[in-house]
Amino acid sequence: MTQVTTAAPSALVTWLAAARPATLTAAVVPVAVGTAVAHATGGARWDTALAALLGACAIQIGTNFANDVFDAEKGADTEARTGPVRAVAAGLLSAGAMRVAMITTFALATVIGSYLVWTAGWPIVVIGALSIASGIAYTGGPYPLGYNGLGDLFVMLFFGFVAVLGTVFVQTGALPPLAWIASIPVGAIATAILVVNNVRDRDTDVHAGKRTLVVRFGRRFGEREYASLLVVSFLAVLVAAAWLESPWPLLPLASVPMAISLARRLHREEGAPLNATLAATAKLLLVFGLLLAAGIALA
Repeated sequence: MTQVTTAAPSALVTWLAAARPATLTAAVVPVAVGTAVAHATGGARWDTALAALLGACAIQIGTNFANDVFDAEKGADTEARTGPVRAVAAGLLSAGAMRVAMITTFALATVIGSYLVWTAGWPIVVIGALSIASGIAYTGGPYPLGYNGLGDLFVMLFFGFVAVLGTVFVQTGALPPLAWIASIPVGAIATAILVVNNVRDRDTDVHAGKRTLVVRFGRRFGEREYASLLVVSFLAVLVAAAWLESPWPLLPLASVPMAISLARRLHREEGAPLNATLAATAKLLLVFGLLLAAGIALA
């Protein structure tokens, strides 16, 4: 009888998987929405918009690398985990190699950010430094944010307000009220992605000492948090339409059926099937964000 063996993935495939390309919607959408706000309020600058996009993607990938190595070292990614394979925990990459990749990617983000500092001034130094520090501190350091129930707040702040407002600022030099309004749904749906992750991983998180809000308050809390974040997102769209006195910002309402379906899926699914729900929530962020960007630009 011939024994069938499964070949190990190539280095390129392994690194691509570790970068988690599906999560890049959380980097792309804030820049798209922020650029639309800049266009509507003062005029978009495509050079700084592109630099903001590249920098955001680099910070996102660097954060993913940090999460991979630190979660493995803290025992959060074990064989009992039902989420996608993580490179360090699975032995596909060494912790040292992942640390080098993390530092290199954050260094690249710093180089890209230097152009934004040159065009928009010192506030970008603060934004960039805080973003990188938070990306590391999410799962690393003496008080990892994700392990102490602060992950949801971190995502809302940095993937919503910081990312959208920063994109607007580097293009216009201002922070108009519309930018604050547009930040809310972007950050809320990005946080909803994390909620699905935390609902799926709550059992293994308990054993790893990862005290997410779902671990602290239970699965039903996670379901309510998820639904509330989606409701807030659509309410913010109504505010944006009223602020601009235009129906165009209402375009994201077309994604309401998708949001309702996802909330129902989170309620009834458990374990590995939630991987698809997580990916679909990231897709919701992309659809919602692009519709919002288009609506603001048209208004």
